[in-house]
Amino acid sequence: MKYTDLTFMTPEHNLACDEALLDVCEDGYPHEILRFWEPTQFFVVVGYSGKIRSEVNLSSCQKSAIPILRRSSGGGTILQGPGCLNFSLILRIENSHKLSRITETNSYIMERHKEALQPLVASKIGVEGFSDLALNTLKFSGNAQRRKRHVLLFHGTFLLDFDISVIEKFIPLPSRRPSYRGNRVHKNFLTNINVPSQKIKEALQNSWNARERLEQIPYEEIEQLAKARYKTDDWNFKF
Repeated sequence: MKYTDLTFMTPEHNLACDEALLDVCEDGYPHEILRFWEPTQFFVVVGYSGKIRSEVNLSSCQKSAIPILRRSSGGGTILQGPGCLNFSLILRIENSHKLSRITETNSYIMERHKEALQPLVASKIGVEGFSDLALNTLKFSGNAQRRKRHVLLFHGTFLLDFDISVIEKFIPLPSRRPSYRGNRVHKNFLTNINVPSQKIKEALQNSWNARERLEQIPYEEIEQLAKARYKTDDWNFKF
């Protein structure tokens, strides 16, 4: 597996990078990929089918100049920003029966990440809901996937040292919630794992045997996707 630690200056380009890497692998690039990136500004991201007007405090985002973007994968609405570490996995579906369906993929990758990260913390890590990692039922990682014919994108966020108190200003309590959350507001449901980003990166690199750097970055496709999709209201506000 190849890896890259690659953060772009804008959130649009960071989301476009995940999609571009997925496309490159679907088109025949022979290696699987592990990418890391760390945002430098706050922005809201809704899942592909997310409805902005019910899942985002639109007026608060506009007053605070918080960008609202739509990713190409599923999952719920999140606030990104400094103190988050993101990872992206591009995996070949035919390489394992564990990746053959959505549920099996979630279970396989979440258990693998739980085992990789457990030595870094004192509290027990649990897999909660469909694709969350939690410490004592407090969520510190959410994940989502997008599938193509030959490869899939599985990506997620780790809360390392994030200002959780600001989330409620921009994102309301979601209408669809995993049962383990109940009615807990964001500040009572989320937690930081308080582990340096480099240690998380090393743990995941070891787990996925991602040793060689990815040298071929599809910069042109990333730029095209950012301009044609992630910077447009037609895409971001489509639902």
